[in-house]
Order: sequence, then structure tokens, then C-alpha cells
Amino acid sequence: MMKPVEIIKDIEAVGPALYLKQEDILIFSDMHIGYEEALVKQGMFVPKFHFKDLVKQVEKVLEDLGSKPRTIVINGDLKHEFGTISEEEWRNTLKMLDFLKRNCEKLVLVKGNHDTVLGPIAEKRDVLLVDSLLDGDKMIIHGDKLVEVPAPIKTIIIGHEHAAVSIHEDLRKETYKCYLIGNYNRKKLIVMPSMNPLVEGSDILADKPLSPFLKKDIGNFEVHIVEGDVYNFGKINQLRK
Repeated sequence: MMKPVEIIKDIEAVGPALYLKQEDILIFSDMHIGYEEALVKQGMFVPKFHFKDLVKQVEKVLEDLGSKPRTIVINGDLKHEFGTISEEEWRNTLKMLDFLKRNCEKLVLVKGNHDTVLGPIAEKRDVLLVDSLLDGDKMIIHGDKLVEVPAPIKTIIIGHEHAAVSIHEDLRKETYKCYLIGNYNRKKLIVMPSMNPLVEGSDILADKPLSPFLKKDIGNFEVHIVEGDVYNFGKINQLRK
């Protein structure tokens, strides 16, 4: 069993999910249900274990958290396909929503850039679908585009980036999902890792950031690697050396 790790005051990393202690909100980001089916359409052979592995990850997070949260938030890109909903994607997305609703009092979906046709699914399960979620001094938004952040907000939480980092040792290179923690316009910014079990994500040491929230220098952002537990690996600038 993995112990939640406090990465900033009253905010814990539970593996790849984030828990806001004061608000009793558990956040997942970038599940990309239907990702493997999209790869198959592109002619790639992918064994169909994506959804099963995703469910296992979510179950583990809930087990490690140790209590049923008041609210669960999916911070964008619940599903993968942009303009369509395949039969399998529809079926598995509904299964995930049903599972999450059984494990919280309230379920909220924050729109991501892949969620252009998520409305019918949310409506079918009577789940709230929003562009962003504000609770207290925190704002949860997917992060694919810049928005006006209200003055009272002190902490912004985004996904979209699929943040990961590659660690080199001799000739070996391992890539790990990670959190990034830094500042954006004098507010704390937390970048979440993807829940997609098929890919680790974009290497912040090699790839250009995807999110416009990260277009300025992020060298002073802290890197918290997710590998079983969550480990603070220092700042990006230190890892670049």
C-alpha cells in the first residue's frame, strides 16, 4: 500500500492522482479511454489491456487514499478520440463513470481538448461537465489553453502536459511520470501526470512544453517522480546538468 505524499501544504500526491485535503477532492487527469483502439485504427497492433490497467490504477489510488472522497474530478481528456465516440470507447467511458460515482458523493468532469463530444456521455450519467472548477482558493483546469484566473485563486492545477522525465544512468535511460510544481503569474502551479497506462508522457528535459501555462522558463519547477511512491527529484535545472 502506497502512502499519500504531501507535495505542498494540504495537497497530497496519491500516485498519479492528486488529493486536496481541505476540500476533500480527488483529481485524476488524462485517462484517454479508447487510446489503444485509436492506435489499432492507425494500423498498430496493441493488446487490449489499457482499460483494465486503468481501472486497476484507479482502484489502487482509492485504496491508498483510505477513504471515500467527497468529490472526484477528472481533469480533462477522459476519452481519447477527438470528434467521434466509438462503441468500445462509449461503453468503457460509461463503465468508468459508473465506477467513480460509486466511490464519491459528487463526480465532476473538466473539459479537455479531447473532450469535444463528451457531452452526451456526461448527460447519460447525469455528471457535471464544466470548463473549469473553482473551490476555495484553488482552480482545476485542463491546461490546453490560457484562461483568466480570478484574483482569489492561489493554486492552479492542470493536466494536458502528460509530464514525464527521463533519468540517465550510464547507457540506460528510464522515463517516469511526474508532477511539476512551480509558479505562474505569482500563483502556485501544479502540473499532473497522465493516468494513461500505455505511455509515460512527454519528457520535460527534451520536449517543448505543450501547455501554454508552461511557455515561460520552467527551470525552477520542482519534479516529483511517480514510481510506486512519489519522490522529490529537485528542480528541472538540476536534472538538466
